[in-house]
Amino acid sequence: MADPTLPRPFRSVLYIPGANQRALEKAATLDCDAIIFDLEDAVAPEEKTRARALVAEMLATVDYGHRAKIVRMNALDTEWGRADCLTYADVRPDAILVPKVSRPAHVDAVATLVPDLPLWAMMETAVVAWHAADIAAHPRIEGFVVGTNDLAKDIGARFRPDRMPLLTAMSLCLLAGKAHGRIVVDGVYNAFKDDEGLRAECNQGRDMGFDGKTLIHPAQIAIANEVFAPSAAEIEQARRQIDAYAEAERAGKGVAVVDGKIVEKLHVVAAERILARAEAIEAR
Repeated sequence: MADPTLPRPFRSVLYIPGANQRALEKAATLDCDAIIFDLEDAVAPEEKTRARALVAEMLATVDYGHRAKIVRMNALDTEWGRADCLTYADVRPDAILVPKVSRPAHVDAVATLVPDLPLWAMMETAVVAWHAADIAAHPRIEGFVVGTNDLAKDIGARFRPDRMPLLTAMSLCLLAGKAHGRIVVDGVYNAFKDDEGLRAECNQGRDMGFDGKTLIHPAQIAIANEVFAPSAAEIEQARRQIDAYAEAERAGKGVAVVDGKIVEKLHVVAAERILARAEAIEAR
């Protein structure tokens, strides 16, 4: 069993359509860190009620192991949202993902219907960046998913491999989430057969500070897991920094030097975070 004191990894967060029983069954065998059981965009209106019941049944009967189980509900302003909340308040997945969040009031409305379960927010509208800090501060929020597809549609952005038109909104959401200790996961990469493009976008997200990436196809899992995990070189350097700083402290010094670079306490904190992340992935 994984150590509950270690940070749970969210390198690969796979969307699974809630109406697709075969995909829901297969998800229990995949090497992703988390599953989003999608009742919203991936389910046609005429299938919404069946998908809600099917996902509830699967969560009750299928062992999804280490994978975090997150249900993306329909928005409360739809005919299905309230029933989604009431159903999963009883079924109790690991979290509920609330779509189209733009203000803390949207979180409050779901929190009232789903007591005690962690909530995640889809950050996918033009207005959300201006309210991201208040949403992140909400006591029921555990994580953000930055919905880059909807965000691009909302602001009229063109697709660019560097995602430059989206970076301001992505960064504001990321900064707000991290300031409050929330998990923040990057949006999807649509070309699921383009490994090179996926790797580039994963690296961009990892460099920015995202904890992982949402995925639309199982073929994307391995790359996300690799990129968002500490590399062997990063782990080795983290250990050297921690050891060097401890030795410097014993000698009455406030800094150490590793590979010609100063190592201060802030570097040790970052190094300890890397090692905890690596240990959590190994324990998984």
